[in-house]
Amino acid sequence: MIRQPAPKPDVLARRAEIVAGLAALLPPTGTIADAERLRPYETDGLSSHRQVPLAVVLPETTEQVAAVLRFCHEHGVRVIPRGAGTSLSGGALPMQDAVVIGMMRMNRILSIDYADRAAVVQPGVTNIGITAAVQERGFFYAPDPSSQLACMIGGNVGMNSGGAHCLKYGVTANNLLGLKVVTIEGEIIDIGGAHLDAAGYDWLGLLTGSEGQLGIVTEVTVRILRSPEGARAMLAAFRSNEIAGACVDAIIGSGIIPVALEFMDRPAIHACEAFAHAGYPLDAEAMLIIEVEGSTAEQDWLLDRIKEICGRFDPISLRVSASAEESLAIWKGRKGAFGAVGRISPDYLCMDGTIPTSQLPYVLRRIGEMSDSYGLKVANIFHAGDGNLHPLIMFDANDPDSFHRAEAFGADILTLCVEVGGCLTGEHGVGVEKRDLMGVQFNAAELDQQRRIKTAFDPDWLLNPSKVFPLPPDAPSVAEAA
Repeated sequence: MIRQPAPKPDVLARRAEIVAGLAALLPPTGTIADAERLRPYETDGLSSHRQVPLAVVLPETTEQVAAVLRFCHEHGVRVIPRGAGTSLSGGALPMQDAVVIGMMRMNRILSIDYADRAAVVQPGVTNIGITAAVQERGFFYAPDPSSQLACMIGGNVGMNSGGAHCLKYGVTANNLLGLKVVTIEGEIIDIGGAHLDAAGYDWLGLLTGSEGQLGIVTEVTVRILRSPEGARAMLAAFRSNEIAGACVDAIIGSGIIPVALEFMDRPAIHACEAFAHAGYPLDAEAMLIIEVEGSTAEQDWLLDRIKEICGRFDPISLRVSASAEESLAIWKGRKGAFGAVGRISPDYLCMDGTIPTSQLPYVLRRIGEMSDSYGLKVANIFHAGDGNLHPLIMFDANDPDSFHRAEAFGADILTLCVEVGGCLTGEHGVGVEKRDLMGVQFNAAELDQQRRIKTAFDPDWLLNPSKVFPLPPDAPSVAEAA
């Protein structure tokens, strides 16, 4: 059960006063306080945990965000930033005595500079909305998480999100140029800008992936790239997860960096094929989706090299997409994978850990053994090229024992990632899901140093305080706090 810091009784007692104060800072529809309208904000993508917040505010400008944060700081009110609520680690999970700052009304693209290949957007712009705004001029925004139709760029910055194409183009941190951030005291600061590097300390690197604990982002300057001449996807099917994992390591070890290199195991293949009808090989135990891009000659050369490498691992089949429509179908299956698995198991935990690609065969074998030990099925769908695993652990939410076994199974997978030289997260963040595992990744001195950085930005720990860092064992659970 997720644990939270104890609610502040004085804040709960002052709820009416706090709501009135917030309402005075915002337009008439900018404050939500009644129980029914608060209900949609009680959870995020980690929907196994819920807590109705004290109130929700919906600012429309940086100045309004600053006014809200200044008010919350002066009145000792905790603040939870929220975008689209797609976080799979509980990053936007509310607290009983906290105000949720929803950024969805800050959804404008402020400027596009094609000459310098940069766009300035508000945090409520969807990930795919950036590409939609620039693609007619032959540009795109590279990070593409599976939730890109819904997830917002502010949340992408908070969690340092990636996606299928981050193998070649990098994650959010590699595609940012600047941020406008509001501190807990309501001060507005600008970091970086439409240029390749900023003077002084790497504040941009520190804030990206900080999970809303150091400040709230109100503008983002992103790098836009020229669209490639063309791209083609291929499918490679294998007799076991371990063989497919070894093939991934061989491709990366050869020096070839495809634009994407994705992995699916048998349960995922069947679920996604039933959803997308993409022609996935149903007789395979594991499948790779490999995409290359460039000129036609470059694509041909890369595909020939990759097919030769795959051939060393006795594949069941190798198939290159014959048309743009076939490539779209292949990616429709992959992008819709999480929803497709939901058709065969309404309840599942989506894990997120990263390992060296050389460890893929061993880790996939151990996940299979854990699956048997816990008596829970798992579907493996992940960004294999950079070792970012996303095992989907299937369980029955109506069975408390099944849920607890799923949580323990997930913790064992993440611990295994660290043991083989990887880390607890690739793109979902720590949130509350992995908070109590931080001691697996970091020693006490390292955690203390990170807490000092948090305290320097937020001395009273009002910004997203229940996330990332382990809580004392006596902290109440969400259910108890409610």
